[in-house]
Amino acid sequence: MSAGVRPGVRPVMRPAADCRFDVVSLGEVMLRLDPGENRIRSARNFSVWEGGGEYNAARGLSRTFGLRTAVATSLVDNEIGRLTENLILAGGVDASLIVWRDFDGVGREARNALNFTERGFGLRGAMGVSDRGHSAASLLQPEEIDWDHLFGTLGVRWLHTGGIFAGLSESTAQTAIAAMTAARKYGTVVSVDLNYRPSLWRGEAARARAREVFTSLAEHADVLVGGTTDFVDRLGVESGQLDGVLARFPNLWLVASTRRTVHSANVNDWSVVAQARTERALTSTQYDRLEIMDRVGGGDGFVAGLVYGLLEGHDLASAVEYGAAHGALAMTTPGDNSMATRAEVEALVGGNGSHVQR
Repeated sequence: MSAGVRPGVRPVMRPAADCRFDVVSLGEVMLRLDPGENRIRSARNFSVWEGGGEYNAARGLSRTFGLRTAVATSLVDNEIGRLTENLILAGGVDASLIVWRDFDGVGREARNALNFTERGFGLRGAMGVSDRGHSAASLLQPEEIDWDHLFGTLGVRWLHTGGIFAGLSESTAQTAIAAMTAARKYGTVVSVDLNYRPSLWRGEAARARAREVFTSLAEHADVLVGGTTDFVDRLGVESGQLDGVLARFPNLWLVASTRRTVHSANVNDWSVVAQARTERALTSTQYDRLEIMDRVGGGDGFVAGLVYGLLEGHDLASAVEYGAAHGALAMTTPGDNSMATRAEVEALVGGNGSHVQR
């Protein structure tokens, strides 16, 4: 059996001492423009953050959990790109894998992606307006990063990517598969967050293509994160249940899904369900009526906590609790990214999260 074939068993983690990075995320990093308590249409000032579905997990693993992370992406070499790079570096994420593209002066050939996001309040839901056409990341080609050098020579314990990046263009779907194939070849664990975005798949032909792309992602993953509608509509699993996903994709070891009941934009019930092959299904602590400041990044926070727990050798139940707690905390602060500390996550896992810290 080749190193790239793992028939649904719990992966053996590569030793940290043998690897340059604990985790590499492959995905687009956008500049988020946040109007705070205002709305996009009436804003006069914006706060600036960096964010992206795949990147957010790497940042959480770096800043909250202290792991060595990097992001594989592409940016245009202008002031906006360098601002994004500075934010990435401030998040403790290695930027050496960024593919830089020349700026043509106006952005006809390539540009840096922007994401305007308002948080929502009460009856008014959160809203995001992406401005990412012809972004540098959408142009990324499989051969632009030396995957054999990254996973073989440098060494990476875990690769995380997802459906947002794969949905940017045909070449990003190909790049994701190339990275995942190389990662599995060298014994790197691969996780995918399906993260379906309707704005990236408009029209019947595009939605049909989405099923093909998402199916291919699932076929190359060890760990899969998604929602019931993702499993049904994108993977063709009729029941939408976790055991049905495992049956459909024999390479998978673990499937997980966040569960959210929306009472208002600022009050949600939050929990996680997960199932590993040959193990019983697990349900995390239920965070009923969780008060939310900014819901963006909650799922990415879950991924970060889960990956941390598994890389640290915790049992699956504990890793799921780390993920659920970190995702919950990530939604109590503004921006895409978690501002939680590991101590706060551990306190919440232990049932002491809202106590005063003195």
